[in-house]
Amino acid sequence: MATARPTRSIWMQSESGAESRPGAGERPALSADRTTDVCVIGAGIAGLTTAYLLTREGRSVTVLDLYRIGGQETARTTAHLSDVLDEGLAELEEMYGEERARLAIASHTAAIARIEEIVERESIACGFERLDGYLFAAPDAGEDELDKTLDAAHRLGFPGVRRLSRTRGKGLRTGPCLRFPRQAQFHPLRYVEGLATAIERDGGELFGGTRVVDVEGQEDRVRVTTADGRTVDAAAAVCATNSPITTRVALHTKQAAYRSYAIGARLRRGSVHRSLYWDTADPYHYVRLAPDPSDDGADIVIVGGEDHKTGQDDHPAARFDRLEEWARGRIPALGPVVFRWSGQVMEPVDGLAFLGRSPGERNVYVVTGDSGHGMTHATIGAGIVADLIVGRENPWTELYDPSRITSQATPRFLRENLNVAGRYTEWVTPGEVAEPAEIPPGTGAVVRRGLSKIAVFRREDGSVHERSAVCPHLGCIVSWNPVESSWDCPCHGSRFDPAGAVLHGPAVGDLSPVDEPATAEG
Repeated sequence: MATARPTRSIWMQSESGAESRPGAGERPALSADRTTDVCVIGAGIAGLTTAYLLTREGRSVTVLDLYRIGGQETARTTAHLSDVLDEGLAELEEMYGEERARLAIASHTAAIARIEEIVERESIACGFERLDGYLFAAPDAGEDELDKTLDAAHRLGFPGVRRLSRTRGKGLRTGPCLRFPRQAQFHPLRYVEGLATAIERDGGELFGGTRVVDVEGQEDRVRVTTADGRTVDAAAAVCATNSPITTRVALHTKQAAYRSYAIGARLRRGSVHRSLYWDTADPYHYVRLAPDPSDDGADIVIVGGEDHKTGQDDHPAARFDRLEEWARGRIPALGPVVFRWSGQVMEPVDGLAFLGRSPGERNVYVVTGDSGHGMTHATIGAGIVADLIVGRENPWTELYDPSRITSQATPRFLRENLNVAGRYTEWVTPGEVAEPAEIPPGTGAVVRRGLSKIAVFRREDGSVHERSAVCPHLGCIVSWNPVESSWDCPCHGSRFDPAGAVLHGPAVGDLSPVDEPATAEG
């Protein structure tokens, strides 16, 4: 297999994008208390779109993020803009009925249009373009799978969908497929930097390097507290952090964290027709093109898929090999793999995101449950939340209500939560190795020490760094992720760096030192 740059997406590496300019995306940390109309937690596409819409409504907005602008999952997306939902059109109709399924699809169609409108209004040079999308069957799929999807598409609001014997373009072997017109793509980091510029122009404040540790409703106000004791007093708070950090249980039983993998391979421009492509495999594969940042005459083919539950694969690097094998079997012109990365998606048990008022809280809102459509779900969520805050009706508020219970999703709900329950058996199993000396340099493993389990990272010089292996969110035992060099929680997707510092929620605290008892966050 070709050598690839490890775990850095094409958007993060781009030599021509806004994020490559010195200081682009960087914002100062919050250094003083603030009072504002709305505090938005998370500066990815969900948080920044929400802030953008609210500043245009005349609201004062303060945005806080642990990283830089777009520095988390937005930088790791493959940036498909599609209204053909991952759940599957026939499955979506079965889950929700024809009327509500049509409403869901219409919301994603409108989200793409809203992104296009913002790009034009703000003159954001993010390469937004409309193009066709092609759905093709996995090799083991039944003969009628595409026909079943085609029938559902025509019922649910896709009159222009057609079945073809092959794609209209060249370069990617699909066989029979369905053509969905007016899908889209863009450069996500250039887009969010454009949003950030507009937010600041309209009076909004953006802060990076700021960890939020508590969001507390207080009658008609919300107090947001950071790790260094700063506070933001707001009329409303919006949690747009991929996985919510404002609720410990309510939403985490209704969605599951998955790692999704992507590679970027170089090829001569024009070798593959510019479109979106995805198949019906489980987990499915998805393909798009982007300009090669290092060669004006080349493209990068971005191939994604091979998803698995976070913290539940001992050999995740093999996922990249399988992606490359799959791609080389379908794209004859594929060149060397030059990028590879993984990201985290939240899969709701009923296929649609949770967008709106946080369960049980008056003035706290969430945008989560992206389900592989993070760019459009984030845009829908931003619109719903902004409308709720300003007191305006939104046609999709009820459909995406985070408090909803979808009875048709009960089997999946039970399956996902039984999986979580099974992970707590790790408390009584042996360690992965007996002693830290057995751990190869530059990697980590869980060691049992008496009644405790210790997350041990062995540095390149042979010294070790030890933390409790107990996730502070709800007490699962973390596992080492050799692809991202992180400790990942297999229950709800919290992630920590080799030294135990939190990278990704729902946990807000670090892994505990080994000489302190591990406790769940209150």
